[in-house]
Formats: sequence, C-alpha cells, structure tokens
Amino acid sequence: MIGSLFHKTNITLKISIAIMLFFLLPATALAENQAVIENIKLANTRDDLLTYFDVKKAFTPKINQAVLNGIPTTFSFYVSLYKTQGSWFDKKIADIQFKSTLKYNALKKNFSVLRSWKDKDAVIVQTFKEAKSLMTEIDNLKILPLNQLTKGDKYQLRIKAKLDRVTLPLSLHYVLFFVSFWDFETNWYLINFIY
Repeated sequence: MIGSLFHKTNITLKISIAIMLFFLLPATALAENQAVIENIKLANTRDDLLTYFDVKKAFTPKINQAVLNGIPTTFSFYVSLYKTQGSWFDKKIADIQFKSTLKYNALKKNFSVLRSWKDKDAVIVQTFKEAKSLMTEIDNLKILPLNQLTKGDKYQLRIKAKLDRVTLPLSLHYVLFFVSFWDFETNWYLINFIY
C-alpha cells in the first residue's frame, strides 16, 4: 500500500514538474527574443525637440510569415514627455501616438510602408529588409516646440512599441490560428534629461 502511494505521488510530482517546465520554458525563450527599443537619441532643431530610436527583434518568424502571406502588419508607437518634479506626480507635457503599417503585394512583389508620423503616402520598396527598416527605425520624430520647455528643468521621455492585433475574416481564424502568438509589446523605455 505504501509503495503504491509512493509510486502515485512520484508520478504526480513528475507530471507537475513537466507541466511547470512546459509553461516556464516558452516564457524564458520569449524573454530572450522579446522586442526592445534601442539607440534612443534626443536632438533639436532651432525650434523643436526631436527623438530617434530603433525597435529590435520586432520581426519574428511568425510575423515574417504573416507579412509574406499578405496580412497587413501594424506597429503602434507611444512617446510621452513628462516634466519631472521630484514628487510622485510628473506632469505630462507631450503625448504622441502613431502607427506604421506594412503590406506585401504578391503580384507586384513589393512592400508598401505607411508611416503616419512621417509620410502622407506609403513608401514602396522592393525588399523585405528595406520594409522592416522603415517599420522599425524612427527618425526626426517631433516631440514638441522647444519654447514649451524651461531651461534647467528635468524631463523624462518615455517610449513604447507594440504590434497591433490583426482582425481577420472569421473563416481565416481557423487557418491562421497562430496569429494570437505573434504579437509583441515592448517595455517602457525612459530617458531622463535636463533642458
């Protein structure tokens, strides 16, 4: 009886460990391949504060496959500027949200990228590599006019990016079941500076 109980407990323990590993290993793998924001820079013209940044690891094999199958892919970007006052509550002075959308035209064998923050019309490129660069490299993004900043005050720039969920016709949900697994969202990235 005791031997049988020990055997059942041992099997239950092995199953529990296997289940935990099943859920933990994908999370570890995702953390290593998680999209990140890098190369954040601040600059200014005579009149405006600008930012530059790149999103790395945004295109996973599943996202690549979806794009090449003609599914439009949209990245949303969130950029906020706060005046930090050394208290619990920082004052938000700029809040920018914009999107970049990538579509592949299989007949023409080209990619169109619509960047709402930069171009009125879509940019057409021939290679997937060029299209990915247009989607993930943000340059000359105007945050706000310099006359809205105060000399000597402290500020914090916060940046985040995410892949918008795709809305597919109901019939495709069964064929493209993987769509729910290819979304990403970066952490917030912070830059502190004194003007």
